[in-house]
Amino acid sequence: MIAPSDLFDLQGLTHAALFTGVDLAWDALDRIKEFCAAAVAEAGPSGPLLRQGGDVVGRTVVLHQGRVHRDGFELLGGDPTKGLMRVRLQGREVSDAAVVHAGAVIFDDAVHIAPGAVVEPGALIKGPSFIGPGSEVRQGAYLRGGCLVGRGCVVGHTTEMKNAAMLDGAKAGHFAYLGDSILGREVNLGAGTKLANLKMVPSPHRVKAGGVTYQITRRKFGAIMGDRTETGCNSVLNPGVVLGPCCMVAPCVSVPGGYHPSRAIIR
Repeated sequence: MIAPSDLFDLQGLTHAALFTGVDLAWDALDRIKEFCAAAVAEAGPSGPLLRQGGDVVGRTVVLHQGRVHRDGFELLGGDPTKGLMRVRLQGREVSDAAVVHAGAVIFDDAVHIAPGAVVEPGALIKGPSFIGPGSEVRQGAYLRGGCLVGRGCVVGHTTEMKNAAMLDGAKAGHFAYLGDSILGREVNLGAGTKLANLKMVPSPHRVKAGGVTYQITRRKFGAIMGDRTETGCNSVLNPGVVLGPCCMVAPCVSVPGGYHPSRAIIR
């Protein structure tokens, strides 16, 4: 059995409840959208505050303790993923403010931007989507809904997400596609990595591990990537890839569907 605990350290994980009652790690894919909507509702949607005047954020704003500040602040800089971003708000320096830059598009209300997060110009976020504390959604990112982003993550430049979860510290910094996938803690995708989620010829996905072959009939199945796994630039993970913790994928490699055990080097 490939349980979530075989791939992810759930202790202290921001969204560990996603895996409650889940026996096989990929079964969590069916829960992401509903879980995301519930997380947004519980934390409080930022969408209604940001969408006043339309979908496009017309000027850079600061979110702090349930309020939108359109003036009276100074951005002091710092890396949000390391908890170093600072904002001077009404003369007082704070570390728990989120920044949404002018030109970001918040497409509907079911979006939560957590304290310390940054959304850059040109990012487009559809709900339900949860952007976790200290995470960064960079210029041109496209979050198509059902996007669960943990603490200290990066959704990079022109990176697209759909029905996907990034656990704490996961980073997809440049030109990536994350469809129907789960990235474990501290996973890093090299530039141009694509997590393909749709077979050209419909057929069950087969994942063999521990002498057991699992047949998975879901139509869309990207990749499940264990904690601290890394991919090289321009690699492709074919539909139905399951990578154990601490795997390494070389640049420009096409990874076949199926299970690859912990610390595998794929080249």
